[in-house]
Amino acid sequence: MTDYVIETKGLSVYYGRHRGILDVDLNIEKGEVFGFLGPNGAGKTTTQRVLMDVIRPTAGKASMFGKDCQKEGVAARDRVGYLPGELSLYDNMKARHFFKMYFSLQQSNTDPTYWQTLADRLDLDTTRKIRELSRGNRQKVGVVAAFMNKPDLLILDEPTTGLDPLLQQTVMELVREANQAGATVFFSSHILSEVEVVCDRVGIIREGQLVTTKRVQDLTTQRFKRVRFQFATPPPADAFTQDGVTETARDEQGITLEIYEGLDKVMETAVRFGITDIETIPVSLEEIFLTYYGKGNGGNHA
Repeated sequence: MTDYVIETKGLSVYYGRHRGILDVDLNIEKGEVFGFLGPNGAGKTTTQRVLMDVIRPTAGKASMFGKDCQKEGVAARDRVGYLPGELSLYDNMKARHFFKMYFSLQQSNTDPTYWQTLADRLDLDTTRKIRELSRGNRQKVGVVAAFMNKPDLLILDEPTTGLDPLLQQTVMELVREANQAGATVFFSSHILSEVEVVCDRVGIIREGQLVTTKRVQDLTTQRFKRVRFQFATPPPADAFTQDGVTETARDEQGITLEIYEGLDKVMETAVRFGITDIETIPVSLEEIFLTYYGKGNGGNHA
């Protein structure tokens, strides 16, 4: 039986008449890094807030470590490190005092000095009061708080927001290290390149509904293919006009096609013009993501 750290079934949240999420089914396995993708307002934060019992679902269920997030949430959350998208901190406390206080509240605490190691890696001055910190430094406080007790599960809402590129890389290093130490990671991000690097699987959510859940490698290979052909005889402009195929580039050496369906017909046509070379061009996660939102290939395959 699969060991799910996070499981939701039919999870729905309505804010009055406005839909937050609808029938979201997630199964996140122990030890995986799961990326949750979608634009602002798609339902990423709502889903994470239900898991942390910040808000209650209108329908459906959510569990962590087999414990109901609402009925047994206290026990489940003791094993979780959480970084919310909107941080609310004790502004009058110095960062170091905040970390010591936060550590004392955790039953599963392990290393009372690990917060300092994290702060040093993020170049965070912990002697200053939180209200004196910039937005980026406040984000560092949130990152340290999420990781400092070495939790079994990390729930991170846009963890690199407000950080410069080097620190974004540091946070992703922390994610990898925590995962290698056995932690499961569930995080949302709008920086698709970092999702592609660290995630095992991703879920794409659109207007509150889960569009797809796939392994990153499968998603980038199955959604569409980008192929460049070189020919002995240049084909006419309409040679590859068919549903599911778009010509994206043409020069004296050949043409480049994005192929969503009908690869067999494309190959039959290409052979007639004498293929001299063929190359499959990698597709990025960002390009795949845009196709699900109607911005790829003219919006025809969202």
